[in-house]
Amino acid sequence: MSDPLDALEHSISTLRRAIRDASAAGDSERAGELRAQLRRAERAWDALIDTGEPVPAPPPRTVPDTPPAAFGSQLPAREHVHRALMLLGTPAAPKLIVGVHEAFFPGELSASKLSSLRRDEARSYQSSPGARPYYLCSALAHDLLTPVRALLTISTWPLEQRIIGPLSPRVDFLTGAIRIAEAVHAAETSAGGEPSAAALRLLWRFAANIPEAMPSSTPGQESVLDTQLVIDAARTELAVHLDADHAVRSEASRRARALDEAKQLFGAPPQNVTPLRARA
Repeated sequence: MSDPLDALEHSISTLRRAIRDASAAGDSERAGELRAQLRRAERAWDALIDTGEPVPAPPPRTVPDTPPAAFGSQLPAREHVHRALMLLGTPAAPKLIVGVHEAFFPGELSASKLSSLRRDEARSYQSSPGARPYYLCSALAHDLLTPVRALLTISTWPLEQRIIGPLSPRVDFLTGAIRIAEAVHAAETSAGGEPSAAALRLLWRFAANIPEAMPSSTPGQESVLDTQLVIDAARTELAVHLDADHAVRSEASRRARALDEAKQLFGAPPQNVTPLRARA
């Protein structure tokens, strides 16, 4: 094959990888620039194949030298929080969100950035409802359907998942432990990868609060945490609480659906909702 074709095919392959990395990092502007370069390179390749004659080389590539992982540092705080919550699959407090992000994702996220995030999301929704694909919002208390200010959730989750009943903190803790253990196991078994020290520390903190999740200690040997042991132990306890917690959340979600969408996302003022006990 001629040298011009070789060069074009290499350029096309490199541009496609760069587009994938930019898209994964949420950098839509950069991805758009790279797609334009890719289209020009592909047209040049087509022309060369059709005519067999040389064509002008495509404009020089401006693919950044930044490693793909570094793109994460360019994301806004709400994107970092969204990724951490999606991994957990449960409402979470800022400290846990920061810990999950540190353990599994690139970029920096501090608890101070989360302090006003819920209010910012509520203001954004009020100014233009539904303009964003998702909103970060508070969990809802099961009795009054008021916001649980210490816990963040994602608006696209079902109402049942965003409601907190008496057993929900423990159920969510166990659910989060399973998801963290699965993520650590995935890192352990991936080609050329291993879990970060922060991920292992996070899993140890979960396992230490679950019966039968910790490894048996052998004198003179360092204990190694077994992700499957953590998962099995968490599932065993989860089975004890799950049905009762689901019943409370389902009943609360039924009442929540009578509220308008803004209150379903960000909570109802206490005076607008009759306490659950008063309904009995």
